[in-house]
Amino acid sequence: MTRILHLTEFARWRAGGDAEAESLAAEGFLHASPDEPTMLAVANRFYARTAEPMVVLVVDTDRLEAEVRWEAADPVPPPGVGAEVLFPHVYGPIPRTAVIEVLHPVRDDRGTYTALERLPEQA
Repeated sequence: MTRILHLTEFARWRAGGDAEAESLAAEGFLHASPDEPTMLAVANRFYARTAEPMVVLVVDTDRLEAEVRWEAADPVPPPGVGAEVLFPHVYGPIPRTAVIEVLHPVRDDRGTYTALERLPEQA
């Protein structure tokens, strides 16, 4: 089993259904990260100004029907991530049955994402 991490809006996740994002329609795939440090770097690069609550979905790739391709960042990886790091791109929706855990990205007083924590069961 390979685990990947997908960042999405909390409200979208709470609404139910499969995980999909605008990138699936625009780019043909959903962005994901291979590990926690990379996910935090991505969150800080692309979502630092986002006020909306976010969640990180831990996805078991064996439970996906969609193809997962490990590809280089385009054009460059976020600060703190080496150029050799490959990112998992999911070429289809992520069904809820593939999500094995939901994590909460924690921010410090400046809004920097610093860690991932488990969400309470009711979330």
